[in-house]
Amino acid sequence: MLMGAMAVFLPGAGGDPGFWRPVGDLLPAASGSIYLGWPGLGDQPPSDAVSGFNDLVAMVHDAVGDGPADLLAQSMGGAVALQAALERPDRIRRIVLAATSGGLDVAALGGADWRPDYRAAYPNARLSILDTWPDLSARLPSIAQRVLLLWGDADPISPLSVAACLARLLPDARLVTIPGGDHDFVAVRAADAAAAIRLHLS
Repeated sequence: MLMGAMAVFLPGAGGDPGFWRPVGDLLPAASGSIYLGWPGLGDQPPSDAVSGFNDLVAMVHDAVGDGPADLLAQSMGGAVALQAALERPDRIRRIVLAATSGGLDVAALGGADWRPDYRAAYPNARLSILDTWPDLSARLPSIAQRVLLLWGDADPISPLSVAACLARLLPDARLVTIPGGDHDFVAVRAADAAAAIRLHLS
């Protein structure tokens, strides 16, 4: 994004490639921006090439190419971003995780179950894509990239306890809290999110 790195934006389970646009429009993009969507999730049309977690990670690798790239990921997309960084660390410069699970057991950390509301909102989504999610907790200490943890303090799905756990596990992580921010604060509080991200990526 800055300093010659492209920005690759990863949404959550809503799958919408436009989710990060309000923030992306407020950030400089010297080497371009890519907004990924997740086929089969949310209202996105399915693809025979996407049936599970590893297929989403492969989409990130394809977008990053030879890099370098900054990964900006919300919610479920955070686990995808971290897995991509673990597999090809030389291609990822910095990481932004917003209200994510980060490959942790969020329920054990007090997070609310979002799936019933998700099923109601997206009855045609292929939830089977979400059935193969890995536990990354043991591998997170090997993430060398600088990581911004961007969290709302009013998020029942990924509460601050999740951010605190990630901050302990990731060697070079900094937590910024958005007061009053819910799970979708990236979209609805874009200016606040962009200000913190701009500093992180500069």
